[in-house]
Amino acid sequence: MTETNFPTPAAQAAPAKSYKNIVIGVLATGLIAVSGFLIYAKTQSSQTIQQQESQIAKVSTEKSELQNSFDASLSRLDSMSTVNTSLEGKLTERNDEITKVKAEIRSILNKKNATASELGRAKTLIASLNEKISSLEQDVARLTMDNQTLTNDKVVLTQEKEKLNQDLTATTTAKVELEKKVDVASTLNASNIVITPINVKNNGKEKISTTAKRVDKFVVSFDVMNRIAQAGKTDIYVLVIGPDGQAINTGSETFTIRDEGEKAFTAKVPVDLETAKAKNVEFAFVPGSTFKQGNYKVMIYQNGFLIGQGTRELKKGGLFS
Repeated sequence: MTETNFPTPAAQAAPAKSYKNIVIGVLATGLIAVSGFLIYAKTQSSQTIQQQESQIAKVSTEKSELQNSFDASLSRLDSMSTVNTSLEGKLTERNDEITKVKAEIRSILNKKNATASELGRAKTLIASLNEKISSLEQDVARLTMDNQTLTNDKVVLTQEKEKLNQDLTATTTAKVELEKKVDVASTLNASNIVITPINVKNNGKEKISTTAKRVDKFVVSFDVMNRIAQAGKTDIYVLVIGPDGQAINTGSETFTIRDEGEKAFTAKVPVDLETAKAKNVEFAFVPGSTFKQGNYKVMIYQNGFLIGQGTRELKKGGLFS
């Protein structure tokens, strides 16, 4: 048998087939690995997308809830918009704080792509806003109650004032009426009226005379008194009416008679009074001309009232009188 060192054709084909199978196996393994990686990558990507979508949904839901919470807070504030102006003045500082918080919250919620951190900040601010609103509601309730109390007190005080005014009016009216009564009651009474016609001699001596042409003056004397009149000075007015019915010796000055008005007087006599004591008054009356025959009337006034009067007759006299 002939031996040779060269491989036979069958021996040469066997190694080539074995190498091909190895390549195919490696390629198949690689393909399987790539397919597995792609499947894994797709799975991971899908999970990531789901997580992102879930997070976006969560952020969107949280933002919506924050918006609803913010709207509810604003609604509470709007419900206090009818607060009385006087109360608003007392709450101005608190309202300024709330306005600042509202502006920051609104700025965050108006962002289209607000971050979770920003939404967390908005959530904290809304909680703070609600605390401020609650405090504000308590202040408004307290101030409203105080205001109502003040209103009630004002009503009571107004009623009491009206009652006091009515009482004061009644008291004042009664006081005026009483003063009028006291004023009238304190008017003096004149008594013991004496009208003495006096003839004055050349030597200065005086004697009583009833003959008209010899009389030079009247001396009028009377007593005045009132038990309730206050001590002090008062004026007594005297009006002398002659036989012809005309007032005598009246000047330009007048006094007031309550039921007749202003009238000129003959004499004004000042008198010092003492309570419940009689006071004698005496004065002399000299006419501007000679006395005439007839009756002379002396009328005495005080406090606007006629308090007494007297009459004295003077005769014509005889040929040698």
